[in-house]
Amino acid sequence: MIYNNIPNTTIKVSKICLGTMTFGEQNSEQEGHEQLNYAVEQGVNFIDTAEAYSVPGRKETQGSTEKIIGTWLKKQQREKLVLATKIAGPSDYFSYIREHMEFSKPIILEALNNSLKRLQTDYVDVYQLHWPERNTNFFGKRNYKHNPNEAWEDNFKEVIETLDELVKEGKIRHYGVSNETSWGLMRQLSESNNNNLTRCKTIQNPYSLLNRLFEVNLAEVAMREKVGLLAYSPLAFGTLSGKYLNGQLPENSRIKLFPQYSRYSNNQAQFLTQKYQALAQELGISLTQLSLAFVNQREFLTSNIIGATTMQQLKENISSIHVELSEEILEKIDQIQELQPNPAP
Repeated sequence: MIYNNIPNTTIKVSKICLGTMTFGEQNSEQEGHEQLNYAVEQGVNFIDTAEAYSVPGRKETQGSTEKIIGTWLKKQQREKLVLATKIAGPSDYFSYIREHMEFSKPIILEALNNSLKRLQTDYVDVYQLHWPERNTNFFGKRNYKHNPNEAWEDNFKEVIETLDELVKEGKIRHYGVSNETSWGLMRQLSESNNNNLTRCKTIQNPYSLLNRLFEVNLAEVAMREKVGLLAYSPLAFGTLSGKYLNGQLPENSRIKLFPQYSRYSNNQAQFLTQKYQALAQELGISLTQLSLAFVNQREFLTSNIIGATTMQQLKENISSIHVELSEEILEKIDQIQELQPNPAP
């Protein structure tokens, strides 16, 4: 395994992070524990979850992922593991989590304490704001349209003050953001700097061969301001495993079970996936390994969040850490991307 420091911290995390959002929906508690045990055996020490998981979100399974991790975590040496979870932002879709979803101090405390209870731990290493409170583009939305009459009022300072208190209390070690824009990330950093408060250390956004929007401006922010990318959906909901090529729709696959996850299923994404598949075959590796190795080698990456529903998938995903892509191959990838630069935001 290869390890990186979370920027501006002493915390070393594996470059492969185990994503767990299938635990409690597609994976049972036993299967989740099996994945966790195998990942740790392979040197993975970083685990990512959220209060909203499992996915797709349902009232009946909300918090189930954290509970499954918790029954495993209580038997582990906690100090050897790095655990990240998230508080859900405002969303009508997730209104069943609690009546009020804003990032006020009482709500943050309530959400964190509930997560700690489910996880059966006294602290989390990275506590993340799952998506912004304000109106903006995330989860693949395009065409930002500003609403000058939105209900949100600028509260960056108040939110960071609460997180700063939690760091001092020892309930969280650091905080991060997710599904954030360059404007939002810079506001986080400027408020922390101007008020001598704890600083955002990570940003968890989508990044893959089919979604390289992070490179447009967030990559510069991440590099210059030393905020580490935790890349999610590096296989684009499984599209970059190649299993959906040529109209295939395997049983028990995510798109078969949950057709609403169509973000990477359009014709442009399928077109590029074919090209990347051909390149992988030329190299004698799987498309999965090509896709994950590409993400692993980004200079702005801190950790690559992989997810799996079977042990076979998990083993292949983790093994990508041993694949090194040459400059020549990276140039070929860029040439393919130029055919359709933004297939699936």
